[in-house]
Amino acid sequence: MHDDVLTGKKIILGVTGGIAAFKATYLVRELVKRGAEVKIVMTPSATEFITPLTLSSLSGNPVIVNVFPPDQRAGTSLSTWHIDYALWADLMIIAPATVNSIAKIAHGFADNALTTLVLALRCPLVIAPAADVDMYENKLTRENIQKLEQLGHYLVLPEEGDLASGLKGKGRLADNSKIVDAAEIVLSGITKDLTAKKFLVTAGPTYEDIDPVRYIGNRSSGKMGYEIAKAAFLRGAEVTLISGPSHEIAYQEINLIKIRSAADMKKAVDKEVKNNDVLIMSAAVADFTPASVAGKKIKKENKLSSIALKETDDILASLNIKGKIIVGFALETDNELENARKKMSNKNLDMIVLNSLQNKKSGFEVDTNEVTILHKAGALVNFPLLSKFQTANKILTEILKIEYK
Repeated sequence: MHDDVLTGKKIILGVTGGIAAFKATYLVRELVKRGAEVKIVMTPSATEFITPLTLSSLSGNPVIVNVFPPDQRAGTSLSTWHIDYALWADLMIIAPATVNSIAKIAHGFADNALTTLVLALRCPLVIAPAADVDMYENKLTRENIQKLEQLGHYLVLPEEGDLASGLKGKGRLADNSKIVDAAEIVLSGITKDLTAKKFLVTAGPTYEDIDPVRYIGNRSSGKMGYEIAKAAFLRGAEVTLISGPSHEIAYQEINLIKIRSAADMKKAVDKEVKNNDVLIMSAAVADFTPASVAGKKIKKENKLSSIALKETDDILASLNIKGKIIVGFALETDNELENARKKMSNKNLDMIVLNSLQNKKSGFEVDTNEVTILHKAGALVNFPLLSKFQTANKILTEILKIEYK
């Protein structure tokens, strides 16, 4: 069983006073489910949207709202709780972070329990802003967010969508899955090391039509490619994802191009690759497609005994482009390293990721992967069974070795 990066981690969740505060309940549940211990600090305004008791029940820990007790006649505590929390935590997340709290943190204010704690922190800080569109786009807010990034904090910026005011625009709190992914990135010691880079990633199977109803496909879910795209985005890259049929969901900011067949995939790759620095070909593209496609559903009484196939165009082998890093994938059942090296050479790849079907927890239709990475320069790196998101990050880190060798 692979180790979850979040298991055993000590995480403080800060909740500020915006309508998105209710989403903190789902974030707490996911962090706890992943094995983290969660302690919560709220601003007084946040309690107008969600009760401390709710978050205390979900986290299993007391919730701090005020720096001082409400009535010292009932007794006091000598504990410097903010220092204790600051020393205890591996990570702090503020979600949602209002523009007011962002302004305070950017300028060093310590006028409530949350902002006081932030100034004492020794661990990394992930901030997920949420606001109505005009408040978020305000020049002062944008400057404050930029300052927080310059200070080294990790920002998970808002998404476009319907807002509480009834307006549409940017300001909606990022999806909880993205916030958790960002937390995993930060806890893994990874920074936004792909900023200003453009990545083209392919994912999923291709469906090769037999008739309007039936097709030839494979067992690829697309998860590996989607996780690579997500990880690249969280590390600062501009990402285009070309995906065959898949139930996976890409981040809103990823440029998603949906295709169906191997021919569609080739056309999209040929068009997009020139605009990107790196191509990661993680899709399971069909090697064969029906020689002809029936215009109508083939009836059972037609007694179809065989389907004539023809080879699809080899996307990687046909690429005639220089100045790009090209990464391929190989799924082998025997002579794995030998076949992977041969594929890397024949297709002129800079790096190839070898998947093995020897481990039932690796490959198709599972959330984990065990891969070996081979570099054109000769290096070979084996990785243990990891989540596909962690595997994606290992792949990206190995690509950086090519770029800066």
